[in-house]
Amino acid sequence: MNISPIVASLLVVVLPFSAFVIQAILGRRSVSGNVALMAISLSSILSAGCVFFVVWTGEATLERITWFTIGTKSFSVGILLNKLTVFMQLLVCIIALPVHLYSRAYMKGDDGLHRYWMYLSLFCFAMLGLTISINLLQLYIFWELVGFASYLLIGFWFTRDAAVQANKKAFLINRIGDLGFLIGIALLYAQVGTLDLVELFGKSGFFSTETAVHDSLQLLDKNSAWITCAGLAFLLGAMAKSAQFPLHVWLPDAMEGPTSVSSLIHAATMVAAGIFLLCTVFPLFNETVLLVITGIGTITAFSAAIFALGQYDIKKILAFSTISQLGFMMVGVGIGAWDTAMLHLATHAFFKCLLFLCAGAVIHEMSHVKAHTNLTFDPQDLRNMGGLRHYMPKTFLCMLIGALALSGFPLTAGYLSKDSIVVTAFEWAASHGGSYFIIPAALILVSVLTAFYIGRLVFKTFFGSFSFREHIAAGKPSLHEPPSMMLWPMLFLAACSLFPLFGVQPLAYQQTWIIRGFHVEVDYPAQHAAHLFIPLGLTIGAIVAWTVGWQWYVKQKYPLRVDNSWVQWANRQGYLNELNDTLFVKGTLKLSDLLYAFDRYVVDGLTKLVTWVTQRIAVFAYWVDKHIVDGLVNLSANTTYYIGHLARHVQNGQLQGYMGFALTAVILGILYLIIK
Repeated sequence: MNISPIVASLLVVVLPFSAFVIQAILGRRSVSGNVALMAISLSSILSAGCVFFVVWTGEATLERITWFTIGTKSFSVGILLNKLTVFMQLLVCIIALPVHLYSRAYMKGDDGLHRYWMYLSLFCFAMLGLTISINLLQLYIFWELVGFASYLLIGFWFTRDAAVQANKKAFLINRIGDLGFLIGIALLYAQVGTLDLVELFGKSGFFSTETAVHDSLQLLDKNSAWITCAGLAFLLGAMAKSAQFPLHVWLPDAMEGPTSVSSLIHAATMVAAGIFLLCTVFPLFNETVLLVITGIGTITAFSAAIFALGQYDIKKILAFSTISQLGFMMVGVGIGAWDTAMLHLATHAFFKCLLFLCAGAVIHEMSHVKAHTNLTFDPQDLRNMGGLRHYMPKTFLCMLIGALALSGFPLTAGYLSKDSIVVTAFEWAASHGGSYFIIPAALILVSVLTAFYIGRLVFKTFFGSFSFREHIAAGKPSLHEPPSMMLWPMLFLAACSLFPLFGVQPLAYQQTWIIRGFHVEVDYPAQHAAHLFIPLGLTIGAIVAWTVGWQWYVKQKYPLRVDNSWVQWANRQGYLNELNDTLFVKGTLKLSDLLYAFDRYVVDGLTKLVTWVTQRIAVFAYWVDKHIVDGLVNLSANTTYYIGHLARHVQNGQLQGYMGFALTAVILGILYLIIK
């Protein structure tokens, strides 16, 4: 096709949006998903054939137009195509396509199916637009749209209270991160005067700030306070979107959405947006910010792995696994080797999407058993499963491949990407020495725990005996493989979870085309021995973890009590939700009650006191005015009146009156003289 990468990339973004608009217009008539499937299929073809291979093997390209002007500052909107952006765009398309195919069978018959396809297309449009944005303001707009689309998808079954609470929780916690992103944008623009990624970092996006195109960045001191604050602000945005501790609490609850949504949003695309953001603005980070990123990623990886150990919901185990693996990616960014983070992001996208789709197939069949047997049980609870490999052998094979990849077994994609981060973290720690070795040691321990909890999931789901086998034996509808429309996407993802997709060398991550393509140089030397002993140690650890899991969950030699307090602690996520509820929810309510009481009894009390005093003063002033001021005036007036009244009676023109007055005066005079 004779089409430029810019036009092709624009079509990749526009096609899902067109599908969204068409499905919105058609309403309930659009339930087949054909429009959404056709749009994402064309986007995948265009992204692979006309964008990715052209840019990956050639030069970066861009196109921008003026968006608006404020004073002398102009803001542009456009498309930036470099290795990072086209890689991310292709990955979103490749993951979204099998999810769309899977959804045709998984969501069949749902009352809100027309809404599902509409929301799914909107999400794909937002995510694809985010990947190729040429400036941070444009990226932020798509970032918010991704959050809105995920809000709609998480709460798709809005008649369920749990789904409504989950999408509100995701929306609110992501607002915290969005505020951090916005602060980072404001700080960057205030100091530099541009948000254009090409002006900031160059066309390829790999340049350091000292060699940036924009004049304001050429002499930039990366150790300045504002650079640190801006970096931490961008990190806060990524922490919420990529579910990093302690802002990870929304992701397990987000499993209330359809499993196909979980596989797309919370394993490969939305949660990866935070990692993509950090890789995009990576040249801004100084040593302080990078160390914070490394610490948060390590804490997240370790805590999520611990929490996954105590879960019984098959989707929540995978949710905590996603959080833990995102922590690995954060560490990759923090140690300066963000190419390893992107490698793990790519491999994780395939095997985690595969695991979610396999879990969806299991839940789909367990729900059928529940419906046909009229039993009351949770179809997502591992304790209600067991022995499903006899009924669903292809699903079992696919999930086994995904579990092996997540555990980091050789010949899988996960082996390459996980080793790349752990080995590089060891090299980074060796260059710093001392307590820095805590980071690779923690990652090694997390890798072993990861193998254990995903092995636990496989063993409890597919081995042993089925919990409701007596109902199957009694002639009830039996379990079987999911429809082929669900199975083929799983088989495709299973193939992509093996090493050949990423390189011909199954044991050397340095030879993968992603690492060779990004070619990020680090400032610490290689430790050649680590490339041998760490992968070997991780493999042995994974084998030991699966062996222990086999003994515990298949051979029924589980050594702990069912009500073990540590298991309960892990199951409740270390009571972090309860802590958040106490500190923030109940704390806010208590603060509101306190402020209400202060307003009612102090502010209103003072107001009422001032009002009462004012009223009393007014009453007293009224009394003084009426009885004293008016009294004196009235007394003077009345005195004058009565004197005049008396004088009027004397001067009445009657002789006898005059004579009487004179006689009275004479008598009073005589009495005065006598008394005197």
